[in-house]
Parts: sequence; structure tokens; C-alpha cells
Amino acid sequence: MPRAWRIIKNRYAAHAFDGEGSRLYGSRWTSPGIRVVHASESLSLAVLEVLVHLQTSAPLVSYSVYTVDFPEDLVEELDKKILPENWRDYPAPTVLRAHGDAWVRRKSSVLIRVPSVVIIHEFNFLINPSHKDFNRLEISRPKPLDFDPRFFGHLGHKG
Repeated sequence: MPRAWRIIKNRYAAHAFDGEGSRLYGSRWTSPGIRVVHASESLSLAVLEVLVHLQTSAPLVSYSVYTVDFPEDLVEELDKKILPENWRDYPAPTVLRAHGDAWVRRKSSVLIRVPSVVIIHEFNFLINPSHKDFNRLEISRPKPLDFDPRFFGHLGHKG
């Protein structure tokens, strides 16, 4: 059974799988107002996704990790051929949001597998918490995630 990994700050645990963050702020793949949950295909990629979005003054403490197990028939694959050449740019091209928004509205699957910008040979998942199959996902209880203290020195943090 495939597995996805989600890392969140503990203070957002109540909203870990409701898509509130993406509704408020949007993301590379969806516009503000659209609820999705972001997860990664591996724990290592999930960590890297946290690190690239980390504000320089934010400490790497008080995080939790969730696993999401799901049957293969629940996931759709984004066709990379539809991506523009500049899909990895920051800020992201708006066409990416159009693709993600359309996927949410279509309700064709509860998960869609999208390429990672951080590691282009790896993948992330968007999860639609409003999809009828959301309850088929096996979401673990949160587990504390302690980052290796060596990260702190490399990132200019004291922990």
C-alpha cells in the first residue's frame, strides 16, 4: 500500500488534514480558497519541503509527522507533459494553480501525485479533504519529529 508523509508544526495539529492553510494562502498547486493537504512520497522529501519553506528565524522545534496509507486506486498522476518549462520557478507560474484547482473541482481522485520542485525526481501528493474517498485514507496519529541538531548550525539556528 502506498504511503505519504506529512510534517506540520504542532500548533497546527487541529488543522493537519482540513486544508485550512492552503485555503488561506494557496500554494504552488492551488489558489487561495481551495482546500488541499500537502504530503510527500518519502519522509526525507517531507523534511526537505519543510526546510525550503522555513523562515530564517524560525526554530526547527515542535513538529510532528503523520503517515497516510492509501490504496493505489485512490491516486491520480499529474501528467508532466502539461507543465510549462518554467514550472519550477518561484513564484510559481499561475497555470499550476489552475491545474490544481481544476483537479479539486473535478473530484476525480482524493490524491494527486505531483512532481517535487525541491527534488525533481521525487513526488509530493495533494490530498482533497472534501473528496468522498477521504475517509478511505489511513492517517496515523502524530509522532514527534526531532530534527538532527546539526541542521541548526547549517541553517543559522540554535535550536
